[in-house]
Amino acid sequence: MKKIVIIGGVAAGPKTACHAKRLMPEAEITLIDQDDLISYGGCGIPYFIGGEVNDEKALRSTSFHMVRDEYFFEEAKGLIVKIKTRVIEINRKEKFVTVESVTDQTREKIPYDNLVIATGSQSNILPIPGTDLKGIFTIGSLHSAIDVHKQLAEGNIEKVVVIGGGAIGIEMAEGIEDMWGMETTIVEYLPQLLPNFIDWPLAEMLKQHLIENNVKVFTGEAVTSLEGTEEGNVKAVITSQRKLEADMVIMAVGVRPRDQLAKAAGLLVSPRGGIVVNNRLQTSDPDIYAAGDCIESHNLVSGKKSYAPLGSLANRQGRVVGDNLAGIPSTFNGITGSFIMKAFDTCIGSTGLSYDTAIKEGFNAEKVITTQSDRAHFLPNQAQMPLIMVFDKTSRKVLGLQGFGPMGDGVLARINAAAGMIAKSATIEDFSNLEMAYAPPFSTAVDALNATANVADNLSRGRFKQASIKAFIKWLEDPKTNPDWIAVDTRAENDSKSLANHFSERWLSIPYPEIRKRYQELPKNKQLIIICGAGTRSYEVQIFLDSVGIKDTLVLPGGLIVLRRLGLVDLPE
Repeated sequence: MKKIVIIGGVAAGPKTACHAKRLMPEAEITLIDQDDLISYGGCGIPYFIGGEVNDEKALRSTSFHMVRDEYFFEEAKGLIVKIKTRVIEINRKEKFVTVESVTDQTREKIPYDNLVIATGSQSNILPIPGTDLKGIFTIGSLHSAIDVHKQLAEGNIEKVVVIGGGAIGIEMAEGIEDMWGMETTIVEYLPQLLPNFIDWPLAEMLKQHLIENNVKVFTGEAVTSLEGTEEGNVKAVITSQRKLEADMVIMAVGVRPRDQLAKAAGLLVSPRGGIVVNNRLQTSDPDIYAAGDCIESHNLVSGKKSYAPLGSLANRQGRVVGDNLAGIPSTFNGITGSFIMKAFDTCIGSTGLSYDTAIKEGFNAEKVITTQSDRAHFLPNQAQMPLIMVFDKTSRKVLGLQGFGPMGDGVLARINAAAGMIAKSATIEDFSNLEMAYAPPFSTAVDALNATANVADNLSRGRFKQASIKAFIKWLEDPKTNPDWIAVDTRAENDSKSLANHFSERWLSIPYPEIRKRYQELPKNKQLIIICGAGTRSYEVQIFLDSVGIKDTLVLPGGLIVLRRLGLVDLPE
C-alpha cells in the first residue's frame, strides 16, 4: 500500500490529499497540521471580519454545509488526520517524518513513500519597537481573525490602524469601517496602494474611493514605532509624518513562504524564500512534492521567479500534485499574477505586469488608459470602467491589464479573459480580435477589452498621441509647467463652459460636431490638449486636425472621467 504524508492542512494540502485519494482509494494518506482549525478559506477572512460571513465555520464548510474538520476528512474522505501535530524533522534517507504533539510533546515517526510539503506562509512583522503590545494582530491564521472579530464585537475599540496598503490591508480596513463603523486608517510605506500590482492612476482612484467612504489613507509614510499604555495595550502608531491614535492595529505588511522545514531537510530553497519546484511540483528530492504558499512560482510574463500566495493557486497546484502522485503526468507551468478585490461598491483587479514592473523587468513597455462602458450605453445600469493595458512596443505582446469599476462582473470578465490570453503571449492584434460573448446587459458591441487593445494599436503605430495625466494635473495647478499648452474641450458647450470660464484663455470650448468648421480658430503656436468625457471623441479630433496640418496635439487619455475618479474634477458621469 502506497503511503503518502502531507504536511499542511489549509488549502494545497487538503486538495492534494482528497484528489490523490480519489485516484488511489487504496493509498494510505496522512494529513498533518499543527493547528486544530484546518481547510479554511483564508482569503475569506476579511469578509468574516466585515460581517459578510456571519460565522467562522462558514469559512471551513463545504458547499453542502459540512465543516471540514478532522471528522470530515477521516470519515467522508478516508484520510488519516493528525491535527495539533507539528512535523519537526524530515528524514529523506530513511523516508519518514518525525512529529510532535502540540499538547503533550509526545513524538512518533511516520513513514512515507511520497511526501508533500504544503506548509503555507507566515505573516511579516515590522522590525520596529512595540510589536509585542496587546491589540496588535496579523491575519496569518483563522485564530487571529476570530480574536479580531471578538474584540471588535465587544465594543471597546474605537480607532483601528491598518499598516499596509496591499489587498488584505485594504479589505480589512473596508470591512472594519463598513461593518463596525470605527475610525479606520490605512498607512502604506510606498507612494501608492497596491504597489507592484496596479499603476498609479487606478491606485489613486481606489484611494479616493476609500476616502469617500470614511477610510483615511496615508501613502508614502513609514511606520517607525508603536506606542502602548502602562497596561501594555497599543495606543498609537507613529509614522514618519504623524501620530495616529489606535485601539487596535492590523499589521498587513505581506507574507513570506514557510519554508524552514524544507530548508532543514536539505531541499533546494530560493534565496528570496520559497521551495524550488519543477513544473510537476517536485522538489529537489523527486519523492517530495510541494505546493501552495510555501513554493516559488514561475511568472509566465516576465519569465522570472516570483511569489504568489493565493488560495486559488494552491488548490490548482494541489490537483497537479495529486495527479503526479497517482502516476498521471501533470504540470503547473506558472502564473500571470491575477487578482481582484472589492472596495465598498467598487472592485479593482489586474493580471500580468503593471507598467512600472514591466519597465523594471527590462521590457520596452508602454501603456494606455481608456474609459470604457461595462455594458451597452443605452442601459440604465451602465457604468464607466477605466482599463489600463500594458504592452511591449517591440514585440507588441500584451504584458498586463488592470481595471477599476463597479462591484460586479465587468472588471472580472475582462481580467479573466486577459489572464488566459497573456499566459499564451497574446499580442495587441490578438486582443483586438478576441471573440467575447455579447449581449447589451453584459458588454458593448465592441467589447471594452477589444476597444482598449485598439487604442494600444493606435498608440503603437503613431496614430494616437497622448498626454501624461500627471503632467496635465500639474498644468491645471500651475500653467507655468507647460506654458504652451491649450486645452481644447470637445464636449457640449453646457458641459464645458464651467471649466472654460474657470481656466479662461487656457481652455477653449469647441464641441465635437463643430470642430471641422471651426478648427481654424485654434491657435497655431500652442500644443493642443484635446479633451472629452472618455477620450474617444478626442482621438477622432486629433486624427482630423492632423489631416489639416495641425499636428502638435495630445489627447488626455481616458478623458475627464479619469480626472473625476482621481478626485480632481467635479464631472457628472
